[in-house]
Amino acid sequence: MSSNPNAYYIGVDVGTGSARAALVKQDGTLVASSTVETKTWRDPEDHRIFEQSTTDIWNAISKTVKAVLAEANVSPSDVKGLGFDATCSLAVSDFNMNPITVTKGDQLGQIGERNIVLWADHRAEEEADLINSTGNTVLDYVGGVMSLEMEIPKTLWLKRRMKPELFARCQFFDLPDFLTYRATANNLRSTCSLTCKCSYVPNKGWQPDFFQKIGLADFVENSYKQLGGVGGQIATAGLPVGNGLSQQAAEELGLIEGTPVGSAVIDAYAGWLGTIAARYKEGDKLSDYVPNLDESRHRLAACAGTSTCHIVQSPQGVFVNGVWGPYKDPVFPGWWMNEGGQSSTGQLIDFMIKTHPAYPKLQELAEQQKTSIHSVLHDELVKLRRENGVESNTELTKDLHFYPDLHGNRSPIADPRMRGSIVGLTLDDSLGDLARKFYITLEGIALQTRHIVDEMNAKGHEITSIYMSGGQAKNIPLMQLFANTCKMPVVLPANSGAAVVLGAAMLGRFAAELKSDTKDLQQENDAKWKIMVEMTPSGTLIAPSASAKEKKLLEAKYKIFRETIEIQKRWRKEIEEACK
Repeated sequence: MSSNPNAYYIGVDVGTGSARAALVKQDGTLVASSTVETKTWRDPEDHRIFEQSTTDIWNAISKTVKAVLAEANVSPSDVKGLGFDATCSLAVSDFNMNPITVTKGDQLGQIGERNIVLWADHRAEEEADLINSTGNTVLDYVGGVMSLEMEIPKTLWLKRRMKPELFARCQFFDLPDFLTYRATANNLRSTCSLTCKCSYVPNKGWQPDFFQKIGLADFVENSYKQLGGVGGQIATAGLPVGNGLSQQAAEELGLIEGTPVGSAVIDAYAGWLGTIAARYKEGDKLSDYVPNLDESRHRLAACAGTSTCHIVQSPQGVFVNGVWGPYKDPVFPGWWMNEGGQSSTGQLIDFMIKTHPAYPKLQELAEQQKTSIHSVLHDELVKLRRENGVESNTELTKDLHFYPDLHGNRSPIADPRMRGSIVGLTLDDSLGDLARKFYITLEGIALQTRHIVDEMNAKGHEITSIYMSGGQAKNIPLMQLFANTCKMPVVLPANSGAAVVLGAAMLGRFAAELKSDTKDLQQENDAKWKIMVEMTPSGTLIAPSASAKEKKLLEAKYKIFRETIEIQKRWRKEIEEACK
């Protein structure tokens, strides 16, 4: 492994609403960062529809990369590698890289700007139901049930509505892979995207009977050219893609042609990369323990933004109902990963706050106090605890019970038809009521996190700590609630917003220092892990701190949370029978 103190790496993270670039030193120091918002189109008559544009996203990426170089006054020649991560959204182009419209209507299949079906798009429910009725082996590797958020249901939705000659000219990408394609003009696909989102089965590859049965025989007949990965041409995280940046992409980004580009990962996996190798501080003291690769199997990475993904690595494949995976080789060759998830967390918190009648008053107070609405709500909870003579927010809201799946359940129930509920409502629309509902929303997210962790550990994982990344890691009361609810320490990154883009930068360094044709997998793994340890800043450990009373209350609330799931399923069945 080379050591070059003057080397820089650029990580690019494409989230749900923005593109961000970060310029990072070899020791993981964040030198410069830039974020540009991206566009999302919604259908006013169909809440399921979320669409984006690769053209818009690439333009945003170009602005952010140029901005970080300018901010740090770093020469493009000092950038030794570039890595991308992105949401697991379906990007569609023709074989000349032109964007293909995915919007229903007359323009479907034509060249046009709106060519991404965003991860949150739920249009493909019928297609997912068809896929799940097949019982095919591909389902074994997605927790037994394929989510309508994955790429094959969305691709099938397009197939059913697009003219055959237009569908035949399309390529289908998980967005991270489209970005490396756009950057290098090389169609190498990543193990992360193909295995995690595109039904590429570990150790077996594409399953022709599956695609034929669901109505995508075209893929079998054209040797999966439209999906990529033909002839086993896929790469684990960070292996070099082609000859690096193409001339066109280099000019657009303000970088040097040929700069190494690492095979991409989905954004949550970049969060895993940017946190999981961290040492941690308890108080001001840094732990003496330097983690090795084997330690990664005890650390759950939770990447929490609009939604939350929960990723853990293991030396063998672990099958967990309702949890995606096991996926082989997405980051480390020979290692497996499982991915749990909550479809709406940060988005849910915003929704619960903004739809409450007291929201205007909350905004007014935040402006008066020159602070955030979340700080006002936390202060309100402190006041309410004092007025009610209780020691915890859990006790304050003991008679309120919230089930958080307003946008369906990703894990571990894997049921997009699940819906949210609140038990314990009163005739109260005050700021205090909003504060209580804010807290039980956090509590519901924490209880569901425990549900996911419990299911993973019950099936064979050995998770003993949670490593956070994403915007929610800034919410310290929520992080303490996670630790108390899940009964394990939570480790926060040094910069909660930088962990994902740092993971992307690591991919750029992997590409600069690893060989694309490496045959020594142990050597590749050792090199990757060493880079991760070197580049990951130490985190802060939050230990469980619930009192005996709060522990009992959280256990009772968790029991009620689990019962709520069964009650909702039973009620739904009774209504369905009544409607026959």
